[in-house]
Amino acid sequence: MQNQHSFDQHETGTLYLVPTPIGNLDDMTMRAVKTLQSVDLIAAEDTRNTQKLLNHFEITTKQISFHEHNTQQRIPELLAKLRDGLSIAQVSDAGMPSISDPGKELVQAAIAADLPVVPLPGANAATTALIASGLAPQPFMFYGFLPRKASEQTKVLTALAQQEQTVIFYESPYRLAKTLTAIQAVFGDRQATLARELTKLHEEFIRGSLSELITWAAASARGEFVVMVAGAQPQPPVVSDEPLKAQVAARIAQGDQPNAAIKAVAKANGLRRQAVYKAYHGLEETE
Repeated sequence: MQNQHSFDQHETGTLYLVPTPIGNLDDMTMRAVKTLQSVDLIAAEDTRNTQKLLNHFEITTKQISFHEHNTQQRIPELLAKLRDGLSIAQVSDAGMPSISDPGKELVQAAIAADLPVVPLPGANAATTALIASGLAPQPFMFYGFLPRKASEQTKVLTALAQQEQTVIFYESPYRLAKTLTAIQAVFGDRQATLARELTKLHEEFIRGSLSELITWAAASARGEFVVMVAGAQPQPPVVSDEPLKAQVAARIAQGDQPNAAIKAVAKANGLRRQAVYKAYHGLEETE
């Protein structure tokens, strides 16, 4: 068990997880700016991209690259700096570090080394899109980018198909129509929403059935997308005839009239009275 008090005095440095704007620079928080100004080093997914953000806010903190291709090389180096008392801010190109972006490996390594990890709140494409989607905002499941291989994609979608919560994916414009077609093939023609270019000048929400969105995407897909698909409809409980018969018989044995017993059993099981009546008398299988 590990108990971290984020803002106690530490002998080591702290790893700060700093979200950056997903489009509109005004979404940068004051705390995020102050953190990037005060840390000793910024670990950035793309230092060239992050430098533009730093220039905009007149931040002069030194950067070091940390991305999916140099993770194993960088982690020991960054941990050593943290142990030496240097504080590091980790940023991705847009949004939250670790969410469909580099980050989780460094976080896990820092925690394993008993180094403090402090997250900052801020811009996130998934939840920003969800609250304006028109679909149920909770519960929801964030998946991110689906696998590229068709067989792996189908396997993942099949596992998600019976989930009753809204499911959120990320996708590029180049694969959007194909991905929507794959989702429809497994999920059926559910309601869905596309959020395009969030917080930017051409922000757009496209709401409709998956079949309608496939047609739209084939002709109009541009920019980065959040794809949100309605969850599966809950299925009524399946109750076999024999337990129903036993429940009705038990109530009759306790003194209920048959019709009253059937009505009570139907209510207790969330079924129509007629379904329990037919089950009790063996007329047909319960619907």
